[in-house]
This record gives sequence, structure tokens and C-alpha cells, in this order.
Amino acid sequence: MSSVEVAEVAARLRVAGCVFAEEEARLLIDAAAETGNDLEDLVAQRVSGTPLEHLLGWAQFRGLRVAVGPGVFVPRQRTVFLVEEALAIAGTVESAPVVVDLCCGSGALGLALATALLAEGRTVELAAADIEPAAVACAHRNLDPLGAAVYQGDLFEPLPGDLRGRVDILLANTPYVPSGHIAGMPPEARDHEPRTALDGGADGLDVFRRVAAEASEWLAPGGHLLVESSPEQAIVAAEILGAHGLTARVAESEEYYATVVVGGRP
Repeated sequence: MSSVEVAEVAARLRVAGCVFAEEEARLLIDAAAETGNDLEDLVAQRVSGTPLEHLLGWAQFRGLRVAVGPGVFVPRQRTVFLVEEALAIAGTVESAPVVVDLCCGSGALGLALATALLAEGRTVELAAADIEPAAVACAHRNLDPLGAAVYQGDLFEPLPGDLRGRVDILLANTPYVPSGHIAGMPPEARDHEPRTALDGGADGLDVFRRVAAEASEWLAPGGHLLVESSPEQAIVAAEILGAHGLTARVAESEEYYATVVVGGRP
């Protein structure tokens, strides 16, 4: 790739509002060379608002290349904090942790947690589920190499019964954008990611409430549910967990600009 080519592509991306125009230009040029796709088409799609990750076919998440594609939620860098919190909890589990990645999207959370545990020489039993067919297909690409099971369906509904009461770590990156705020989201998300992965209902906590209501049935004694939220939602979310018999705490990270609500089964 020439510096002139990078500069030309970057200039077009910058006009379209891409903050990291030079970096994106290099990635798109590399993607065109690797896949044989037309560079002009890739740039035109990016300028029109298609997420960069959908054009590349992958997203960077906690040092991993996670496969993503059209119609699949792109994992956010702030959600690395949720994985870090889960990893700390996994360190307190004596046996091989049983992990479920609910509302899994691409499966990035389960992939990152399991990869970190495997790097420590630990084993993990991992399952994931999502309601969107495109997400399930993508999660299979990411999680099949780990021997993880991936299911399609609404929240806990598709999970096998033998997981009930055995889950040590329940990752649930539920949608938490209030319905009224969807229109104001960046077009990359609003127009290209599934509504089910974004819309959390009137106050952003509708899906979270459904997860909290059933979590105790699936968690092992001492197991934990971890959910990302906005700082404004965290207190209400913690109260909801408490109402369903879970001990709740709120973790915040200035580094990741992230808030995670954790519920533990006694």
C-alpha cells in the first residue's frame, strides 16, 4: 500500500466524519487486498455509515480478532471491563467454571473470558445463546473452535436443562439503550446492528429485568451474573437484582468508561 493511496482514502473517510481516518484507510486497503473485495466499494460503504468491523469481517476485542458480520452487534471496547470483572470472579471458582454468554451477539465475551482462562491452564465449560440467527451463526465461528455450545432462542429458553443451577458466571450483555434514545444513536449502530441488541425498552432495563427474574434458577450457589449498564441505570438495576434474591454491587471503570452491575447468588 502506498502513502498516496492511504492519504486519498483517509481524506474521503475524514470528510464522512471518521475520527481515525488514516487507521481505517489502512485497514480497508488491507482488507481489499486480502479478500479480493473492491476497495472503492468498501470505502463507499464506510462513507455511507456501514460499521468498519462489518466491512473487515472482524472486531478487535481484548486482543482477539472476533468475527463479526452484517446484522451482528459489534462488541464495544468498554465491555472489556465486564470480562475483566468476570475473570476476577473466575479466579475464586475452584473447579472448571461453567460460563454462559447470554445475548451473546458474536460471542465476544465468552470467547475473551474462555481464552484468558485457557491461557492460565484452566478448563472452562462454555455455552452461548442469542435470539438473532445472524449472531448465532457468527458466534459459532468464534466459539466452535473452543468446543462451546451455541444456541438460538430467547434468553434462557434454548439452554439445556442440565445447566440449570450449575452456572458459575452468567455474562448477559443485555440491550440497555432506552427506546426513545435509539433514534439519536450513531448510524453505524442504529442502521446496521439488530434492534434487539440495542433497545432496552422505556428505561433500558426491560431485558435485564427478564434475565434477573430467572438468573437464580440457573446460577450455581456462589455464582454471579454480570450485566453492563449506564451509570444512571446502575442503582435501579442493583435494586432489581436484590428483589430477586441476589446480592448486588456496582463496579465502575474510568479507564473503560464502563459500569457493570454484578449479582451474586448466596
